[in-house]
Amino acid sequence: MEPFRFHVFVCDQQKPEGVPGCCARGSAKVIEALRREINARGLEDDVQVTTCGSLGLCEWGPNMIVYPEGVWYAGVAPGDVPEIVRSHFEENTPVERLARTAGAEVRAEILANRAKRLAAMNARDAAGALPEELQERIRAFQESRAILTALELDVFTALGDGATAAEVAARTGMDARAMEMLLHALAAVGLASKREGVFHNTPVSKRFFTAGSPDNAQPALMHTANLWGRWSTLTDCVRAGTSVAARRDGSWTLSFIAAMHRNASERAGAVVRAVGAAEVRRMLDVGGGSGAYSIAFAKANPGLTADIMDLAEVAPIARGHIERAGVGDRVRVRTGDLRVDKLGEGYDLVFVSAICHMLDEDENRDLLGRCHDALRPGGRMVVQDFILEPDKTAPKSAALFALNMLVGTRAGRSYSEPEYARWLGEAGFRDVRRARLPGPAGLMIAIR
Repeated sequence: MEPFRFHVFVCDQQKPEGVPGCCARGSAKVIEALRREINARGLEDDVQVTTCGSLGLCEWGPNMIVYPEGVWYAGVAPGDVPEIVRSHFEENTPVERLARTAGAEVRAEILANRAKRLAAMNARDAAGALPEELQERIRAFQESRAILTALELDVFTALGDGATAAEVAARTGMDARAMEMLLHALAAVGLASKREGVFHNTPVSKRFFTAGSPDNAQPALMHTANLWGRWSTLTDCVRAGTSVAARRDGSWTLSFIAAMHRNASERAGAVVRAVGAAEVRRMLDVGGGSGAYSIAFAKANPGLTADIMDLAEVAPIARGHIERAGVGDRVRVRTGDLRVDKLGEGYDLVFVSAICHMLDEDENRDLLGRCHDALRPGGRMVVQDFILEPDKTAPKSAALFALNMLVGTRAGRSYSEPEYARWLGEAGFRDVRRARLPGPAGLMIAIR
């Protein structure tokens, strides 16, 4: 069975630096060019492109195999792609100059490379060397720190349509030598390119990291940059059992809400579909931040009104987003402290997103009890958060986020589905269930 006329497997396996391989020889650019050319020629329904691990011809990469014929191509460059697509996929004529046709020779080379790879692995194991993938995971902070520094300094905006290291340094007020080193590192990780001494943004960095781009994530990612200092105190936090960081300032609030707004805006549609807005007339969004979820619910149901409750310093940010969304007549913001204040009454839906992980168990029990009192009989309670499996070792994102709460809060953490179910039951809710959504967070839904 062949569901596509052609199925292309392209090697994109990551290998240690200095080891021959397709990735080091530019397979990512070949894959990008291949997909772009296939789409440009209207062949996306005829040709399936799949990335794969090593094909065994490591010294000749980038390599690909085209089925159903089983044609092996080696040493493919981005400039070769249009010819392959036109000749092979449109005219059914393989490109002979790139094809490896000597089957016995190809097989022998693959087996020889496999033997060398296994010998190297066994030698490393016998020497007690750390596995490469473990070393990469341990050193991952270096790449992250370089990108975060570039975001903090707004380097990608300073690059503009192309600039030398000295020009970027002047525009950002930084040291020219140090900026050149940073730009070289950014080019090495694929977020900049260098041509004749001039650095340029890549399509990804230009889209997501430059001022003026509609998809600019730099303001939101400043929250991640701010987390760096807190995560550096993790060892002391494990000793102390709580956060040891200093108090946050106003700039933290701005970047935090920007990050939460971006995340919420991306997830809001899925949340509204999972919960349903048709029967909701009055909604309370506890600790609603930027208002992204209330805005989404209001847009899904013209008859819905929403109250957002959050701290005084957050309220003006939320009101700005609400007005820009055009729902200011139906979404209101009131200030309050969700830890102690009464929440109101008579709501059809109470929504609590990304709040419970900041609180300890007793605070969550108290909050859910007050949420129960704020609902009308038959009203729904929805908690969105990182939800751990019963043994708390998965999902990975939720387990790691618990450490984020350790370094950033007095007693917060990620909680498991059984814990949420127990608290909701103790608060008087019934029909408690979990709704799984794509991404790191899920929903706990219950009825008063």
